[in-house]
Amino acid sequence: MMKTGIVVAAVVACLGAPLFAQSGGHKGMSGMQPGMMQHGMMMKNTPANPYAEAEMRMSHKMMEAVGSDATETWVRKMIEHHRGAIEMSKILVAKSSDAQAKAQAQKATAEQERGIAELQDWLKQHGKRPQ
Repeated sequence: MMKTGIVVAAVVACLGAPLFAQSGGHKGMSGMQPGMMQHGMMMKNTPANPYAEAEMRMSHKMMEAVGSDATETWVRKMIEHHRGAIEMSKILVAKSSDAQAKAQAQKATAEQERGIAELQDWLKQHGKRPQ
């Protein structure tokens, strides 16, 4: 239960932050490219934060994930949240030389993949299209 509370808090934090994007003629956040804005600041990967662009993609996908009711919407947003965690974990594995951190990232990837499978199963069991 503790993990669920932490994950829900993370989703609320991500969804509560206003996000802005330079869209190059596109409306909203569609067609996101490197160089997006959050709180008026350009969000680009840096050596200290190689996750910025992945985080923006995750936020964008979470904002677009909507179902027919609050429960389905939560499931769809969590799938995107888990996918974002996997993407960031893969970045760490590719860039880090710290064996312990890499092991944690690989463990997180496996846990997030299991979570996605469970959420996809829920969608199927409730007659919803998989994501």
